[in-house]
Amino acid sequence: MAEQPKVTTEERRPDPNEKLVKVFDSEQETEALVVKGLLDSANIENDLASASLLQDAFPGMGGMIILVREEDAGKARALIAESRQLSADEPDDDDATEELKAVE
Repeated sequence: MAEQPKVTTEERRPDPNEKLVKVFDSEQETEALVVKGLLDSANIENDLASASLLQDAFPGMGGMIILVREEDAGKARALIAESRQLSADEPDDDDATEELKAVE
């Protein structure tokens, strides 16, 4: 018989009774995908799901939510908040144009 691969302590098996917590929601699927990528890059396991059953029948309607394990929720929320703060601090194109005009 073939030997079963051993599960390392770092590898986590899914627990069907595990509590998942919503850490993000958006009406925009693209925004939710960006946040999902942010969490993925931080090695925070997450699940992107439709916020409404209408999403299946009418894509773009109803919004999206991101769920994480309960123990990862604090880290995920902090990462999302930090990312939003960094985005808010960056000048948009109009602000940059105004700053250039002010310098001239």
